[in-house]
Amino acid sequence: MKEYTYSEARQRLADLLDLAQREGGVRIRRRDGSVFALTRIEERHSPLDVPSVDLALTRDEILTFIHEGRRFL
Repeated sequence: MKEYTYSEARQRLADLLDLAQREGGVRIRRRDGSVFALTRIEERHSPLDVPSVDLALTRDEILTFIHEGRRFL
């Protein structure tokens, strides 16, 4: 993980964000010696989180499809 001074980080923030995305993170060191890590946070989504499709079906139509499908089981 590469380390930059606070001044460098402030001047090159966009570049550091790109670098953190590519390499996993960068460190930023303050003048007082404290060090911070800038890392990318991966957003996790459920595989079941999919866009909905509006089929404009009524409740009765849906139930009819379910009953018809169960007839063949």
